[in-house]
Amino acid sequence: MDYSALGSEDALKLPLPVIQEIIDPHIRYEEESKSVILTTPKKLVFLKTDEKTAKVNNKPIKLRFSSEEKDGVLYLPVHLLKELYGIEIHEDAASGAVLLYTAGESVQKGEVSGPAKPKESTKFPLRVEPNIHKPIVADVKPGTTFRILQEADGWYHVQLDNGYTGYLKAKHVGIGESVDIPQTKEDLSPAKQKWESRTVNLTWEAVYEVAPKPANIGELPGVNVVSPTWFSLIDGEGNVKSKADINYVKWAHGRGMQVWGLFNNGFDPDITSGALSSFESRMTTILQMLQYAKLYDLDGINIDYENVHTKDGDNLTQFMRELRPLAQEYGLVVSIDVTPKSNSEMWSAFLDRQALGEIVDYMILMAYDEHWAASPVAGSVASLPWVEASARRLLDEDQVPAEKLILAVPMYTRVWSETQEDGKVKVKSKAIGMNKARKMIEEKKLKPVFSEETGQNYAEYKEDGVRYRIWLEDEVSLKARVELVKSLKLGGVASWNRNLASDKAWEVLKEVSDSK
Repeated sequence: MDYSALGSEDALKLPLPVIQEIIDPHIRYEEESKSVILTTPKKLVFLKTDEKTAKVNNKPIKLRFSSEEKDGVLYLPVHLLKELYGIEIHEDAASGAVLLYTAGESVQKGEVSGPAKPKESTKFPLRVEPNIHKPIVADVKPGTTFRILQEADGWYHVQLDNGYTGYLKAKHVGIGESVDIPQTKEDLSPAKQKWESRTVNLTWEAVYEVAPKPANIGELPGVNVVSPTWFSLIDGEGNVKSKADINYVKWAHGRGMQVWGLFNNGFDPDITSGALSSFESRMTTILQMLQYAKLYDLDGINIDYENVHTKDGDNLTQFMRELRPLAQEYGLVVSIDVTPKSNSEMWSAFLDRQALGEIVDYMILMAYDEHWAASPVAGSVASLPWVEASARRLLDEDQVPAEKLILAVPMYTRVWSETQEDGKVKVKSKAIGMNKARKMIEEKKLKPVFSEETGQNYAEYKEDGVRYRIWLEDEVSLKARVELVKSLKLGGVASWNRNLASDKAWEVLKEVSDSK
């Protein structure tokens, strides 16, 4: 490769560009603080150049050797990389060559075979290409060991212990053992193990100024997770505001439901930008959230970052990488809410759904607002074809595992009003919950008809020259979403929000619970 290693044996150090290319492309170097952040599902490691003290999962540890900068390149100690990533190293004493083997790699050994009693002068040519007329890289003696890279029509492409590669005639190659470098084991966290045989049925609890009284909530048949909107980012330093209520947690736990506290970014892009910009500010947020989780006995954290500058997308992904191992240590399920894919800079483009899908326990697709509050045309909040297409894009384009994807459905609809002004249709909308929509249908004596195009019931009426249109969210539309969750074998369903749902809605969504 284009870089050299530093040191030898226990003091060996590898250059960061090589580590990023071969071992982990997600290792983060922050120039301003001269710090390196390494993350695995179980470990978050923070270290600074030339310092032997590091932090692993926010606990200080002593390194045998520090990281080091030389000629503008940062070098990290091999002993740390072995522990984190399960790599293996072969160092050739004669040449100083360093051979790096990654976890899960299979190494086919071999050696040069020759006469039973070879002469001292017996050697065989290692050539640059599988052709006797090509230049010789080296002459190798019988018994010389190497790694077999591939077979090539009567030749073998091999790598010597000194790092040189070339081609040997097949008749001079003795096949040795195949050695598998152990794969790093990624056990499911105890928190996630609880969901291996179950389907998530989550409902969000929208908490505004007044906390909901559990006594007034009533039964939520089938619901096994509640996610109250308790936590918000409040400044660019990463500080978190809480509206959490221990009585709500006790109520939920008493009914066998988990509580995944929702943490949002206040939907302020500039505050979000500051809070995500450095390891220090990200850790401020993470540690405060973990303390709240411990204080209120939460089972999980649901991340809801919206209205984010596209340039901050990588930092959000890094935030999730840093949160994951610490949350796992606390026994917490980590989920993130994402919008359907679109061209919107602030509401969609910042999300690296493929990378996030590799990090989190669950990704919740907020499959609603196909036609949003200020939409220039009236339409469904979440037509079935649009919902299915949105889910399939995450599964197919971003390789989000189906068992990690939760489909979020709306418990609200929009009543659209259309008026004619200067020959144009002017549109307004108002969001209402399921009970209010049903009541409106009854009062107006409307007869909804099923729309094949949207997969839901549709009604309209005219009043005082205004045309009112509504694509209903009801048992019919919810039933179709439940069937979609089952057919795609998704991880579950979520609903926004508990307060807007009808009693019948819970009965329909209950069909998805524990369906595995």
